[in-house]
Amino acid sequence: MISIGVIGGSGLYEMEGLEQVEEVAVSTPFGDPSDPYITGVLDGVRLVFLPRHGRGHRYLPSEVNYRANIFGMKTLGVERIISVSAVGSLKEAIAPGHIVIPDQFIDRTKGIRKDTFFGDGIVAHVMFADPVCGCLSETLYQAAQTAGAVTHRGGTYICMEGPAFSTRAESFMYRQLGGDIIGMTNLTEAKLAREAEICYGTIALSTDYDCWHDAHDDVTVEAILEIIHKNVTMAKNIIRHAAAPAAAKRGCCCAATLQNAIISDRARVPAETVAKLGPIVSKYFAQGA
Repeated sequence: MISIGVIGGSGLYEMEGLEQVEEVAVSTPFGDPSDPYITGVLDGVRLVFLPRHGRGHRYLPSEVNYRANIFGMKTLGVERIISVSAVGSLKEAIAPGHIVIPDQFIDRTKGIRKDTFFGDGIVAHVMFADPVCGCLSETLYQAAQTAGAVTHRGGTYICMEGPAFSTRAESFMYRQLGGDIIGMTNLTEAKLAREAEICYGTIALSTDYDCWHDAHDDVTVEAILEIIHKNVTMAKNIIRHAAAPAAAKRGCCCAATLQNAIISDRARVPAETVAKLGPIVSKYFAQGA
């Protein structure tokens, strides 16, 4: 049983001490995930890794097949997803190199991403007021503290479409909206993880000050990559410290998100839709459910 999934850069699964490494291809009704999954055992805990943008960073944020990625994790038995992501900072206190464990999102994508498993005869409206798992986020915060990272607990992640970075006017606007960090991927993952009844938490790696800070250079790919390379080791250390506590039995409500969210008359939901979403909804369509 693989209870922990990690989504991030392709270098994360090259962790010291990771044993029994295997590559697993998973097919889903939503198409192919970004890459084959990499499974391994770290200090006795089984994990599965997936490079969000594919190995070699081949997919734009809007091209990532988020549904396939999360569905594949669900198929493998994952109960908790740890997302590792590079972000820009919208606050002076969050300096490049700092870690943020965000607890809120603002959606600035363009509505072109597939961010729900539902449709085709089945309607569900999940609660999303608190979009990340508080228990998993606390575990990640404690792990980051243990790893020695300068860590900020909580914060609002602005999820923009990309792939271009913000204009200066947009960067100032996001600060006025109350954003703490800005990225291009995590909100879509968080929505799908919630629908799949998977706990979701983010380790956000601050790489720059976007373009609002007049005392710092505007964001460039070169500057981001330099900080990312420095932070990869820290991210691995955080995952190592988080693995064992994150593998414990869940005590949060994430595992029952759909219990009161499916509003369709079950007798009218097409059997093929139930079959397609089997790993996610089958327990709610079992005899007597």
